[in-house]
Amino acid sequence: MADKKSLLKILTILLSVILPGLGQVFQRRVRTGIYIFIAFSTALGITAWYARPIWYSIPALIWLWNIWDAAALPKGKGAVLPILLWLIMAYGIGSQVTEFNLKALVDNATRSRSIIAQMFRLDFTQPKTEKLEGYTDIQAPCSATPPIPDRTINGIRIYVEEPCATVGSTITVHGEGFWPNETTIFYWQNPIGGKAMQETAVSDANGNVTLVWKVLPIVHTTAPDPTVPQIHRIKVSQSRPIGGIELSDVGGYIIQGIYETLALAFLSTIIGAILAIPFAFLAARNLMTGNPVTTAIFLVTRTVLNIVRSIEALIMAIIFVIIVGLGPFPGMIALTIHTTAALGKLFSEVIEGIDPGPIEAVRATGATWVQVVRYAVIPQVVPAFTGLTIYRWDINVRSSTIIGFVGGGGIGFFLWQWIVLQDFRAVGTAFVAIAVVVMLMDFLSARIRERLV
Repeated sequence: MADKKSLLKILTILLSVILPGLGQVFQRRVRTGIYIFIAFSTALGITAWYARPIWYSIPALIWLWNIWDAAALPKGKGAVLPILLWLIMAYGIGSQVTEFNLKALVDNATRSRSIIAQMFRLDFTQPKTEKLEGYTDIQAPCSATPPIPDRTINGIRIYVEEPCATVGSTITVHGEGFWPNETTIFYWQNPIGGKAMQETAVSDANGNVTLVWKVLPIVHTTAPDPTVPQIHRIKVSQSRPIGGIELSDVGGYIIQGIYETLALAFLSTIIGAILAIPFAFLAARNLMTGNPVTTAIFLVTRTVLNIVRSIEALIMAIIFVIIVGLGPFPGMIALTIHTTAALGKLFSEVIEGIDPGPIEAVRATGATWVQVVRYAVIPQVVPAFTGLTIYRWDINVRSSTIIGFVGGGGIGFFLWQWIVLQDFRAVGTAFVAIAVVVMLMDFLSARIRERLV
């Protein structure tokens, strides 16, 4: 008997040496063996990919532990230590891959405090002012026949000596008809209305002002193809206080961006919910698995919904920005497609969870599939469908903010430009506005869902 136990122990150890976890499976501790094998194989794969010799100690320790565990008949030592070693490896390599560096925060503490201080100086309102403003359009980059950049509106003339602009070149902008001896702001507006460059100059005693301006690459950052000539705008303005408070330029852009964000989220949610309803019924197992044809339709529909919703809306937005150009429209298309797939999956799960009694009762009367859906399914799912749609609108408001970073419109588009221009007062103001809108949306959508579900 002793010899048999010894042979069994030796065999178990040999199996564990050959393949981690195999000895435990031989001992009928299948779950422990699987855990050890997964921990060893993934640790070995990750360390081989990362190619730092020191980290090979982790799979080596797991392998040694696996042998000791197999030798400790009959109880074993369990899989806690291999899992702990795997987590140490995952966090260790992960911190190195992500270049985790707290020292960088400490070294840049002064700059961080400066940025945070600027962000708390909100730029939503300003002293009420009167303004003189003019603009002219200019082509960048140049084409064979660029338009003449010279425009006069209400006595304010803005013109550029050069017929067009290219990155790295210098242009000379002139303004006439302004107040004398006043600070004048020049800013470059890209084709979709965002500020790309800004400079100041002082008008002379006759109200004329001139700026020699170098064209920076930032003017083309929102263009799908910076080599294609587009019409940009150069604005020149003066302002002086007249008493009272008014909305600042940043505040105006924030209101415009918030409105675009809410409209984008609303339209994409409504259209996506409407499109999701037929897909939901086709993807419901309890309605579509009655015969081979409907089962095939169910499998195809469910697979398509899973694939589409696995692709982040941000990726779709990048593709549609290239296809249809910058603005809210490509963002709305991306969110609508993702919303359709996500709600289609959620709606189908709601249908699968309804009470089967009414369905069986209606089928017993000889009703068709459409009649079963109309009289037995729809009355049960309408409240849940409505609640999920409102919840999805809440999600889309957040998503549309991020989509703006790739040119999909909304407040995110302005926020991205302010970050690039390092206008942290505007960034902080936008953060506050987004937070307020999101909190209001959370509150309202939660109350509505409580009443419906």
